[in-house]
Amino acid sequence: MTIRLSPRAEAQVDALIAHYERLGRLAATRNLLVALEMAALRIETSPFAGLPAPRPYPTLAKAGRLWLHAGSYWVAYTITEPAVIQAVIHDTANIPRRL
Repeated sequence: MTIRLSPRAEAQVDALIAHYERLGRLAATRNLLVALEMAALRIETSPFAGLPAPRPYPTLAKAGRLWLHAGSYWVAYTITEPAVIQAVIHDTANIPRRL
């Protein structure tokens, strides 16, 4: 992945991977990594195509940040150059409590 993860996003990814490993869900770990690659590619090719906030949580809109849905994850990223992934949150998570 060529797009950097913020420390918070990196901690979220690490926590998800640890959770999946504890459950013996190697496919879930692979799916997470594929989703991150998909997100990075979409950010690189169409950086302004994201949404202001995840559809279920319109109050999370913030200037300078967009969201996209990749696999079963919501990914928040900056629209700066270079872009930085700021959050990686599973669909079923309570996103406002995770930020």
